[in-house]
Amino acid sequence: QVQLVESGGGLVQAGGSLRLSCAASGSIFEINAMGWYRQAPGKQRELVAQISSGTKTNYADSVKGRFTISGDNAKNTVYLQMSSLKPEDTGVYYCNANIVSKGAHLYYTKGYWGQGTQVTVSS
Repeated sequence: QVQLVESGGGLVQAGGSLRLSCAASGSIFEINAMGWYRQAPGKQRELVAQISSGTKTNYADSVKGRFTISGDNAKNTVYLQMSSLKPEDTGVYYCNANIVSKGAHLYYTKGYWGQGTQVTVSS
């Protein structure tokens, strides 16, 4: 099994910055991709940013130029640097990872979610 542990959420004023971290541990052979999703009250969960193959990144249009996703392969950790935060960035941020593990006889790929961390941006 694999566990994702997130940290770094909190309360910040508009225009401020926060850095989220997500560390994966457990039965990891290879990490295909890691990313961050967020869910605002009454809204669906949406992709914020994703990093795959170690360097390929993808961002939601709403955060381009303000957020930066990066990874530390040695630590199986992904970071989300959030700057110029806006009240509409408020929500629960969830880490997601697509991970290859080695079973008794086969390799298998599975998606995992973290427990979520609250980000609140006040106006």
